[in-house]
Amino acid sequence: MTNSESALDKTYGSLLARRERHNRLRRLTLRDAGIVDFSSNGYLSLSGHPDIQSRYISLLQSSSSQGGFALGSCGSRLLDGNTVLAETLESGIAAFHGAPAALLFNSGFEANTGLFGCAPQPGDVVVHDELVHASVHDGMRLSRARTLPFAHNCVKGADVPTGSTLQSLGEVLEGLRRGKDGDEVARGAKNIFIAVEAVYSMDGDVAPLRSIVDCVESHLPRKNGYIIVDEAHSTGWLGEQGRGLVSQLGLEDRVWARVHTFGKAMGCAGAAVLCSPTTRSYLINYARSLIYTTAMGFPMLAAIQTVYDYLGTGNGAPLFKSLMSLMEETHQLLAALSEKHSPPPQLFRVNAAPPESPIIPLFSGRARSLATHCQRRGYMVRPIVAPTVPEGTDRVRLCLHAANTIAEVRELCLAIEEWLQSQLDGDSATGFEEMPQEPTVTRAKIGEAPISISSKL
Repeated sequence: MTNSESALDKTYGSLLARRERHNRLRRLTLRDAGIVDFSSNGYLSLSGHPDIQSRYISLLQSSSSQGGFALGSCGSRLLDGNTVLAETLESGIAAFHGAPAALLFNSGFEANTGLFGCAPQPGDVVVHDELVHASVHDGMRLSRARTLPFAHNCVKGADVPTGSTLQSLGEVLEGLRRGKDGDEVARGAKNIFIAVEAVYSMDGDVAPLRSIVDCVESHLPRKNGYIIVDEAHSTGWLGEQGRGLVSQLGLEDRVWARVHTFGKAMGCAGAAVLCSPTTRSYLINYARSLIYTTAMGFPMLAAIQTVYDYLGTGNGAPLFKSLMSLMEETHQLLAALSEKHSPPPQLFRVNAAPPESPIIPLFSGRARSLATHCQRRGYMVRPIVAPTVPEGTDRVRLCLHAANTIAEVRELCLAIEEWLQSQLDGDSATGFEEMPQEPTVTRAKIGEAPISISSKL
């Protein structure tokens, strides 16, 4: 190859240019030092918590004094990468979440692709919420099963919003019972997997899991309905000591498998599939994302162990309380802002109902503009645009953390109001345009905003 651009690079360049013209080009960025984090998934602020760091370092030092440890495993679990700590950790994770067994994966993505890629057998069906994570979709593509979506968080037909082209979960399951393979479904001869998330990462809403479980058991009484719950965005903060939604609702014995990940509220990395011992053994034999990858080394296993020990002894209680209070206060401030200005919903909208999680979407047809303005004011938020979210639902994804303060939230809301006022002033003269526009304001000091939202600020 010469240094000149190849034909393939030209093809890639054309595709990238097209994406940039539509304001959809993704780029890697670095966070400025000192910027206030309203973007990461570390909802409990554990990754930088002094007590967690101290406990982790103590564990490393203790292990080093007892003969040292390897930085990496240097092999897959099936070859030379398995360790006593890995198996002990799996047993502890299973017990913490009230599951029969657990199997570690290097990430939630690998857990989902491994699980969904091999669990369904030929002829089986995976029925999934339309908004399940990309990793679930990739796993389903690797599987030998037929896939059917249902309308997001809709269990009954009456739940489906007007205009949706999808059916509810109950309608999809009933359709399977009446379809060409209906006899096999009714007899329990065909497996139906149901894929949902506990908390959805883009909207922050919680699945109606109890209703989902009841619906599946009602339509599939032969117990051939296997529910898989991705607890990625609920692990660590939701439920007693952060055990997740399934445990909070007491559904451990009615959910077939759970995926808990450790790179969000837990503040480290990795994931575990909670399942039966037989399913665990099956995954060890057939999950390609486990078989053909290097296992986690001691430092990462020790980090996971440290966080579980911390949460399991009740140390997270003050963090949970702080996070819940911040969620409530933040929504009140945003609602006051919307009520004061009554912006057109395509410009700015927040959900009327209080948030169910630390994830609060700020819907806007100018999400990039809003995010850039907030970043210039010293607050890290990210625009989320199509195709990551459906067309017409671009938003700035606001993530709250236990370490955020109400003062920081107030100042962020002031920055949002400043942007909103500038957009409304401009639109009164030129008319609303849905394409994101770069803000014209210059960078100000954090908290500098001449516009007040309400007396609540």
